Amino acid sequence: MTNRRNFLSGAGAITGALAAASVSKVAMAALPEPVTQTTPNTMPPLVPSSGRPYNPVVTLNGWTLPWRMNNGVKEFHLVAEPVVREMAPGFKANLWGYNGQSPGPTIEVVEGDRVRIFVTNKLPEHTSVHWHGQRLPNGMDGVSGLTQPPIKPGKTFVYEFVARRPGTFMYHPHADEMTQMAMGMMGFWVTHPKAEHPLIDKVDRDFVFLLNAYDVEPGSATPKIMTMLDFNLWSWNSRIFPGIDSLNVRLNDKVRIRIGNLTMTNHPMHLHGHEFLVTGTDGGPTPRSTRHYEVTTDVAVGQMRQLEFVADEEGDWAFHCHKSHHTMNAMGHDVPTLIGLDHKDMVKQITNLVPDYMVMGERGMADMGEMEMPIPDNTARMMTGEGPFGSVEMGGMFSVVKVRKNQKAGDYSNPGWFKHPKGTVAYELDGPPPETSRQRDAGAAAMPAQNMPAKNIEVQVRKPGSGHAGH
Repeated sequence: MTNRRNFLSGAGAITGALAAASVSKVAMAALPEPVTQTTPNTMPPLVPSSGRPYNPVVTLNGWTLPWRMNNGVKEFHLVAEPVVREMAPGFKANLWGYNGQSPGPTIEVVEGDRVRIFVTNKLPEHTSVHWHGQRLPNGMDGVSGLTQPPIKPGKTFVYEFVARRPGTFMYHPHADEMTQMAMGMMGFWVTHPKAEHPLIDKVDRDFVFLLNAYDVEPGSATPKIMTMLDFNLWSWNSRIFPGIDSLNVRLNDKVRIRIGNLTMTNHPMHLHGHEFLVTGTDGGPTPRSTRHYEVTTDVAVGQMRQLEFVADEEGDWAFHCHKSHHTMNAMGHDVPTLIGLDHKDMVKQITNLVPDYMVMGERGMADMGEMEMPIPDNTARMMTGEGPFGSVEMGGMFSVVKVRKNQKAGDYSNPGWFKHPKGTVAYELDGPPPETSRQRDAGAAAMPAQNMPAKNIEVQVRKPGSGHAGH
């Protein structure tokens, strides 16, 4: 009996090492039908109809992949394929993704579930799927050439493992990553706890989205895959503001937001009006002793962050990356700074040669968010979005958390703009401003300057046209 147990244990290890190839011959006999979704809207949470119960998440501008139960195994079917993603109204991009979308659908399971994921490749080149952050057999890790053969075009591989720990994870290719991730191949994975967990609280709303970035020239539709740093579209779930849906919650809801970063740089995520706790990372839930309140937290490359807060302040609260260039879209990034320069005569001379030339930047960039300047087809304006008081002057990684006392439990619809109580909105002063007192006895500098030039020199600095390089 002991030898038989050892043999079975060894056979299991071999199955894990051979990964998809070892199970595909049997499992492929009953391949589940793939489910496709093409709308960019935020879909309602998928309440589990089979398997262990859990509180489902809501994928911002996305959806959760349905499954079937097969002899106690939760089976999913991912299809890697070219997709067309609407990144904002009127602007579509040719991307690669899964099941009709980029990012692909969120996969939700429960701790202890045995999962079987069929992956069919409809791309023009080979691929694989890496289950980022998961504990699993080495042969299921999805690194092409190292732990498995590549999935060639037209072929289907099968991954099978047990979801061993609860947490927030991702999936993405580990084959020609530079191309495939630059084209939008990625997705979210959530493993829910199987029982009450001492470090995982119950929440009323649970949102998920991925940070991703693209380099799509204005007027074109396909990302440039060789870009390393100089991206011009900073997105959440391959959507840019104003195409990013709001996060709609009820007053006093406990809210969880799970964020994964698959861009080439870090993103300091900032929430207005509330403080939050970082309650989890891709390593799992954080110890309670390490948690402290923040209004901004950095999400570095390849990381996951799980934020939680009580939505106890009504209103429309901005939620965005705090790198200012990540809250704008593609137009105008290479426009020289002309603030304070009266260039009317220059405009006359230029328009004789270029009739469509338009002045930009004489008084700052805000005008660009308001002017109806002509732009190339299939392009999003650099700064856009119309709020109740005018132009929001944002783009890229920006959205709004809408907190309402009359938002019903389970209702994720947009409640419209917040109706501010009387006397709670900043207003223009009617009349002259009051006199301000001025400090007249300021102390001397700590260290007097030495060897200064005889007369003042005006230094003029012009930033080189390097775009977003280096951040």
